[in-house]
Amino acid sequence: MHIAYTMAPGRGDTDLILARVADTLLSRGYRVRGTVQINTDRADAGPCDMDVKVLPAGPVIRISQSLGRASHGCRLDPSALEAAVGHVTASFAPGVDCLILNKFGKHEAAGRGFRDLIAEAVMQDIPVLVGTNGLNAKAFMDFSGGLAAELPPVAEGLVSWLEARLKQKERQTAA
Repeated sequence: MHIAYTMAPGRGDTDLILARVADTLLSRGYRVRGTVQINTDRADAGPCDMDVKVLPAGPVIRISQSLGRASHGCRLDPSALEAAVGHVTASFAPGVDCLILNKFGKHEAAGRGFRDLIAEAVMQDIPVLVGTNGLNAKAFMDFSGGLAAELPPVAEGLVSWLEARLKQKERQTAA
């Protein structure tokens, strides 16, 4: 099983790192599927807008709702997230090299979101890399049966981990 996760300490840092990983792999010709998150500061100084880019080339989908500056509730728009799930699932065809997902979050921890697609990729022996946070790390470890590798939040190391899995898979296919 080739599944790993990473968590960066700064707000939005995991998103930036995973976007860099996806860009690097795409530039090297790999067939990457999944999502990366793009956070955009708001002019009204409210919480940032959250969008996900469906890999490899879009669309970009706004997954946050504007609930007002004083709101402390979850801003995730569940139907927008499910739209992103649908786009990634539709593009998940034979020959995909790896799956990168910006987050195993609250939605996945509750049994929805990208959970089924992650399981499908693992069953197809496709390397999976996800971001998560401290709130959802235990749920992710439970979901992965404790078999997921925790990797440091360093883009070059994450690329190396994925490429090593892909090369191993190529060797097994050639044998």
